[in-house]
Amino acid sequence: MAIYPIRTFGDPVLRTRAVDVSADDDSLGRLVEDMLETMYEAPGVGLAAPQIGIPKRIFVADIGEGPFVMVNPEIVEASGTWTFDEGCLSVPGYYWPIKRPSYTKARGLDIHGEPVEFEGDELMGRVLQHEIDHLNGMLLIERLSRKDRRQALREIREDSLRSTGLQ
Repeated sequence: MAIYPIRTFGDPVLRTRAVDVSADDDSLGRLVEDMLETMYEAPGVGLAAPQIGIPKRIFVADIGEGPFVMVNPEIVEASGTWTFDEGCLSVPGYYWPIKRPSYTKARGLDIHGEPVEFEGDELMGRVLQHEIDHLNGMLLIERLSRKDRRQALREIREDSLRSTGLQ
């Protein structure tokens, strides 16, 4: 198995909608193994293929109940609200209070092309939404208010300049 470098904020692959995975994609088993190893090493609770530079609609996750995978997922139901300090492997070291539905149900396929459905409250619901956002080319920063997004981008830029010695 291989550990991939995780693409970070500013990489164009993170802003591009991923393409559907075809039912005859024989490389999915290996990709899922590599993604899980990368996610656990990071460490994280979810990882979408675009985060490792692969623009396919597939993600892996494990919220502590064992790993699962979704191929070509879509959210089919969401309700309630829950604000939680959310982070992202592609924006490492930052957490922001993100308001999302507290319950989510998603449908997709497993790696064999069979239908699967996952649903849950709070963390499970948030992970489903967060990873599907990645597949749609959206980062959690876009879930912030305009004012908070400007402040977040300013912090990221200043930290980046500091770390490169340009400030």
